[in-house]
Amino acid sequence: MFNYCPSCASANIRFEDARVFKCPDCGFVYYHNTAAATALLVDTGRGIIFVRRGKEPAAGKLDFPGGFVEPREGAVDGLIRECREEIGWAPERGALSLFASFPNVYPYKNIVYNTCDLFFSIRTGWPAEIIAEKLRPMQKEIAGIVLAGYEDIDLDEIAFDSVRAAVSLYLKKLN
Repeated sequence: MFNYCPSCASANIRFEDARVFKCPDCGFVYYHNTAAATALLVDTGRGIIFVRRGKEPAAGKLDFPGGFVEPREGAVDGLIRECREEIGWAPERGALSLFASFPNVYPYKNIVYNTCDLFFSIRTGWPAEIIAEKLRPMQKEIAGIVLAGYEDIDLDEIAFDSVRAAVSLYLKKLN
C-alpha cells in the first residue's frame, strides 16, 4: 500500500504482521485494520433475494445488498443506508436479525482489505411480483436482482467466501 513513508518519504517503510506499516526512520505507524461490512439476506419464504454485482470485484456474481460501514456509523445504520442506495428499499430496523459474521478479503484497486462481514436477515413473505415492485437496482454497481429458490442456489455463483459461508449456514438452519 505504501512504497514510501507518508510522513517522511523514507523508502524504509515496512509492512508487518499483515496489518501495520512502520517507518524506522521517523516512527510513523499506521494500522491497516479490518473494515466492517454488512449484508442483508432477504428470505421470502420460498427463496433468497440476491443482487448481481455490476462491477469488480466479482462482477456478474451473486451477492447480498450491503457494503462497508462508514466512519461514525453503526452496523445497522450502515446496512439500512446501503440497502437504500443499492436496491431502493430499506428494511425496518426492528425486523433485522444478526445471524452470522465471517471474515472476508475484498480486493479493490490494488489494495486488499480484510473485512469483518456482519450478516443480517429478514423474512418478508413477498411474492415475486412484490419483489419486482419494491426492489430496484439503484447504482451501476448492481446489475440486477435475483430471487433464487432455496434448492436452486449455486454456491459457485456467489461472489465472496463470506457470503457463501453465510448462505450455507442459513440454509443449514432452515433444514
